[in-house]
Amino acid sequence: MKQTLSLLLLVLGCARLTAQEPPLLKISDNHKYLVTEDDRPFFWLGGTAWELIHRLNRDEVDRYLADRQSKGFTVVQTVILAELDGLNTPNAYGEKPLIGNDPTRINEAYFEHVDYVVEQAARRGIYLGLLPTWGDKYHMAWGVGPEIFTPENARVYGEILGKRYAGHNNIVWILGGDRWPKDGQDSAIVSAMAEGIRAFDSRHLLTMHPSGAQLASNFFNDPWLDFDMFQAGHDRTIRDFEYVWKAREVTPLRPVVNGEPRYEDHPDRFNALAYGWMDDSDVRSSAYWSMLAGAAGYTYGCHDIWQMFDMSREPVNGARNVWEAALQLPGSGQLKHLKALLEAFPWQDMRNDQALLLNENADDTTFILATIGADRDFMLFYTPMGKSVVPDLSRMQASRVKAHWFNPRDGHSLPIGEFDSADRPILTPWSAGRGSDFVLVIVDAASEFVLPDPF
Repeated sequence: MKQTLSLLLLVLGCARLTAQEPPLLKISDNHKYLVTEDDRPFFWLGGTAWELIHRLNRDEVDRYLADRQSKGFTVVQTVILAELDGLNTPNAYGEKPLIGNDPTRINEAYFEHVDYVVEQAARRGIYLGLLPTWGDKYHMAWGVGPEIFTPENARVYGEILGKRYAGHNNIVWILGGDRWPKDGQDSAIVSAMAEGIRAFDSRHLLTMHPSGAQLASNFFNDPWLDFDMFQAGHDRTIRDFEYVWKAREVTPLRPVVNGEPRYEDHPDRFNALAYGWMDDSDVRSSAYWSMLAGAAGYTYGCHDIWQMFDMSREPVNGARNVWEAALQLPGSGQLKHLKALLEAFPWQDMRNDQALLLNENADDTTFILATIGADRDFMLFYTPMGKSVVPDLSRMQASRVKAHWFNPRDGHSLPIGEFDSADRPILTPWSAGRGSDFVLVIVDAASEFVLPDPF
């Protein structure tokens, strides 16, 4: 009887685990976006938590994941062999990842904590953008390393990871680790790691996290690169949409994700005295520019959170808030409004088209981005500093349209009125300047599109 009961509990436990697994991800048929295995659009709203595995204990992991789940995040990007002395400084349980810093000999006790993070993310419907290693473990450049990888042991390490996590649906593999290959040896290491993963895991998507101001496809245009990723960098003058445009020029066509944009609470251009600190306005500009340009996703970052800073640690690059307090900075919470707005429309059918804008568009941080639906039944214009918009309403299929202002800070919308498609209205939001960004929403007056309620 006890044996039968134990078997039943095991079966039920497996069923619960299976039920908790999010669906696998794949590339859309048009090669521009990510979708679930049953072809539902997938909105990559990520968070950079690079030191999550290395620095946090399980209670802290749970608190972080619960917060990101509550804010609509779908992806968390983190690292197994972490940046901040991840080989020689133990995790919260006193464990190091490798035995003798040998990538072919993993420490089971450390990886049980990795397993916990994978499983707890899955329970919350969150995918892990999992980096096998930070880049200093094969190309020092900065940091402490040490460089431990060769093409031969990189492949074995990839095989170990691929075999261990092939059965978990909520994995996206991210190679690179904020680096570029300095030579053929580095390129061979990254490719060998990808080949090792693929030897046991053909179920999960694979990409690369490059260094600042770069696309992954600038370094690798290999079959293993399922989708492109860029690091826009920590500079509020950077125009994130340009990376999406550049990715669209690469053959073969792939989806592209903004994997590391400007971080909230980060010194602008690494110099707070000269330029100040980046804030939620920077987050929104970076995110809306990326998504309306046609990106498959956007990854939020916070300077205090990526390093999981607390008062017992040395701050990196001037981190000034402990990570748990930084969870409440406004930028991360405001991104749910971006997600809700786009999901109110067939957003994966949008097409960025700057000719939709009839007024002058300065080539600076006020740049207005425009997009239109495939059926020409909606248009969106993002004005990052509240400048007026003159939309070309004749591009709409309908002869009569409705216009709204959408507020990215709080999710509220304001009806403007109805117009004929022949009209050329000058539409101006109610405030302007830094932090006064808005989305102009134009819809077919007869359509059933409904702007999301604020929450």
